[in-house]
Amino acid sequence: MSNSYAEAGVDTEAGDRAVELMKAAVQRTHGPEVLGGVGGFAGLFDASALAGYAHPLLATSTDGVGTKIAIAQALDKHDTIGQDLVGMVVDDIVVVGAKPLFMTDYIACGRVVPERIATIVAGIARACSETGTALVGGETAEHPGLMGADDYDVAGAAVGAVEADAVLGADRVRHGDVVLALESSGLHSNGFSLVRHILAGAGLGYADNSSDFGGIVGEVLLEPTRLYTGPLVRVLAAPALAGAIHSLSHVTGGGIAANLARVLPRGSWVEVDRATWSPSSVFRVLSSLAGTTLESAEGTWNLGIGFFAVVDAAQAAAVTAAIEAEGIRTWPVGTVSTAARAFDPAEGFEQGAKGVDGGAVRLVGAYAD
Repeated sequence: MSNSYAEAGVDTEAGDRAVELMKAAVQRTHGPEVLGGVGGFAGLFDASALAGYAHPLLATSTDGVGTKIAIAQALDKHDTIGQDLVGMVVDDIVVVGAKPLFMTDYIACGRVVPERIATIVAGIARACSETGTALVGGETAEHPGLMGADDYDVAGAAVGAVEADAVLGADRVRHGDVVLALESSGLHSNGFSLVRHILAGAGLGYADNSSDFGGIVGEVLLEPTRLYTGPLVRVLAAPALAGAIHSLSHVTGGGIAANLARVLPRGSWVEVDRATWSPSSVFRVLSSLAGTTLESAEGTWNLGIGFFAVVDAAQAAAVTAAIEAEGIRTWPVGTVSTAARAFDPAEGFEQGAKGVDGGAVRLVGAYAD
């Protein structure tokens, strides 16, 4: 019996081929701050890039894509998952007003298929380029016996920088601030365990062509996460809008109200008006298949809002125009109030979330048709 690594199920040559296939895509994300190229034990980033900051703070975030990956695996379509990963990680960094600097990724799989790994990483690299983020390193780990041959999972981490006096957050929010919603591209990368449960109950397969979904079910569901970082970094840097944006919220796990509540100060509250937007068809079809209402999914799916911006009322129109000029539909959904009131859970308010003792938010009214 052979006791080689290959006999144990690990193909190091396949891993080397994967690196060669992805190298060009990764290198295209590198500016002069990245040293050493691809393949080192650690990625190097020249921190003198921060010399232009008066008091730089580093911001970091890490995340994965969740069970959306199961759909990519079922369809053998892996070119969008990388963008989902970058969106989940880098778009958390811009919430504090930070500009992303660099990112690393990690792919665990049952078997290295070089072309598949390279396709995933190429998607990561494209999204990194779009957000101004250098992809400085990564790891692909083969886990035979622990994961199925065609199973994989992805994760990533990124670092950004922001001036200490420019950090966005609840402390900047004031009474009368306008809450702007930034449109999502679809489900993004949250709530897919519920999606998969609904489809299984309805007897729908990912490869099925559905008139309700408007195409192949899995392909519709794999619509990649919209990337907000590039547009928001540019808007934040616009001299005419200096100080206009007070806080930002990335609508991910936990849904609409909870994520907005995290970036509001304690004692403040917002009523988000459902009538200001119409959730897209993918949300309506899934709710119909489940036999539930859109309202019941507000704590799971983004329902068409991928980001919130809490802005100075006097500059709300200008901020809206600037973000829309970046190709993202933006509209007002509510106004921040600090008027004293009791927050009765029976009224539907969510107060704070994820350990943050923040403001209170509830959704009111009915969705537009």
